[in-house]
Amino acid sequence: MTLRERYDGIIAWFSREMPAAESELHYETPYQLLVAVALSAQCTDKRVNMTTPRLFEAYPTPYDMARATQEEIYSYIRSISYPNNKAKNLLGMAKMLCEEFGGEVPSDLKELQRLPGVGRKTANVLGAVLWQKEVMPVDTHVFRVSNRIGLTTNSKTPLQTELTLEKNIPSHLLPIAHHWLILHGRYTCTARAPKCDACGISAYCRKYAADNRRKARETGKKGN
Repeated sequence: MTLRERYDGIIAWFSREMPAAESELHYETPYQLLVAVALSAQCTDKRVNMTTPRLFEAYPTPYDMARATQEEIYSYIRSISYPNNKAKNLLGMAKMLCEEFGGEVPSDLKELQRLPGVGRKTANVLGAVLWQKEVMPVDTHVFRVSNRIGLTTNSKTPLQTELTLEKNIPSHLLPIAHHWLILHGRYTCTARAPKCDACGISAYCRKYAADNRRKARETGKKGN
């Protein structure tokens, strides 16, 4: 199977089976999505969604959060991973939004990355979800799944994965393809026990094919 055939088959399946894939984070405004994505680093969306309602009730706008203290913000997010560092970043983020962007989340990805705690992945998520920018955010799920199924070959960094996916996936599909790979990694192609028998793209998966070849060799040896 060529790389192009693998991409075409996987894209066709997801386009048919997951035509409306979207973020599982709960938000109503760009500010809320920015906060939720920042909190989701090394934390599950489920935990973030349990935490943000009270946080957004206390701080409905960047101006409200900018007037808080780090300790006050921490009290709302203490169940999140790395709460001290994230509270510090949220406060700095809110202050910069108010002081430099009029309380609005900038749509320019380079400007977004100036905000405390906002790296390339977070900026790309905001760009893809809010403004349908043709970018590919790479989190742990996207990184793992892409390497496992063969969309990338031995990518060592998220940036390598990002650039490879952007090169091979049609630009207009990048925003939704990000969600395809995340959701596939979260529910089917899981880290420790991938559900290969229930996977709709196993016919295009490099690892699945390699595992089957290995099993066939082992069966042949036993038969001898």
